[in-house]
Amino acid sequence: MKNESAGHLGIIYLSWQLPTGDQRSRDCSLQEQWRVFAEREAKAAFGSSLLYEGLQWMKEDLFIHLRLPAGRQPLLEGWLLELAHKHTHDWERRFIEGLDCGERLNVDRKLHAGVAVSSNDSLAADGLVWYEVMKKAILHGQSADAMVRSLKRRAIDHVIGERLIKPVYQPIVSLQRSVEVFGYEALTRTEDTTWFGGPMELFLFAEQQGLTYSLDRLAREKAIDGCIPLLPNQKLFINVMAQIMEDPSFSPGQTLSLLEQHHLSPHHVVFEITERSAIADFGTVKKTLEHYRSQGYQIAIDDVGAGYSSLQSVVELRPDYLKVDRSIIQNIHLDEMKEHILYTLIQLAAKMDISIIAEGIELEEELSKVREMGAQYAQGYLLGKPEAFHLPKH
Repeated sequence: MKNESAGHLGIIYLSWQLPTGDQRSRDCSLQEQWRVFAEREAKAAFGSSLLYEGLQWMKEDLFIHLRLPAGRQPLLEGWLLELAHKHTHDWERRFIEGLDCGERLNVDRKLHAGVAVSSNDSLAADGLVWYEVMKKAILHGQSADAMVRSLKRRAIDHVIGERLIKPVYQPIVSLQRSVEVFGYEALTRTEDTTWFGGPMELFLFAEQQGLTYSLDRLAREKAIDGCIPLLPNQKLFINVMAQIMEDPSFSPGQTLSLLEQHHLSPHHVVFEITERSAIADFGTVKKTLEHYRSQGYQIAIDDVGAGYSSLQSVVELRPDYLKVDRSIIQNIHLDEMKEHILYTLIQLAAKMDISIIAEGIELEEELSKVREMGAQYAQGYLLGKPEAFHLPKH
């Protein structure tokens, strides 16, 4: 006979890390207010559900017990995670709003929340299984942002697994040839911005989760997939994080194979080196770039003048292009110091046979100034916004 309790057990764990110490009586008052609030809200949210098994307090920790149906555990975990986040995020906000001003000052930590799901198909006693699920939920909720981080991880796994990014292309124009399009920078966009407001947030989270290589490779593949046929002298600028090249699993040969499928050659491609943190091993990066150059690729260094992109990178990596950051270009016609900085970069680049690309051009005056100063190329909203390529209709 089939066990009627077969299926899954789910726990939502809540723990408000309120202050402790000399303010003991005040702390007790806050804890009591939280206890009353949490019980009321949990019963209102789950009490009428057939899944609801009850509440359990262990000291100041609250556990909401749910008996879930049979099914794939990852799907149930995802469902419970989203459900719990929806409620607990709202409870945290409303509980704080309901306190008086003096009490709010003492609530200096966030609500810890975690979830766990476990199969109930084992022969262990029901109470023992619940205990194991509760321990898993506590572990999950050890940090205040655990639930959001888990949801972001599920979201980025979905993006990478289903290849849910799309490329857009911003023109880079020649300033010496009547604003002729010299090339395009491929940029990444996501359609769903629920957890990542833009590509920067997506790539930063990927780095935190050890997924940089997977996301970087996907972005590179998408950039080549979406590129229209280029003219013989035009370039496709593809962003590559410098730190990727320090990864032993990095394989430049995959890009060459993809280019051949799209009837492009390495001579069309400029790898745009982006530094999200300082380069730890210039030797490894230089060796990888030498391999690229031997195949016909060119190299650009991005964001020069801002962030981690430094003169050391220019000297060590010897790029073909320097992309001067918008922080230097913005209102350069009005700022003598910015003009001095660009002049110095142009002089350095000339001595090293490097071309300058002025980024972030939005005003005619900026364009006129960088052209007058001798920059070879420019990029920015004034010259063209990032857009997807559309093949001409026949």
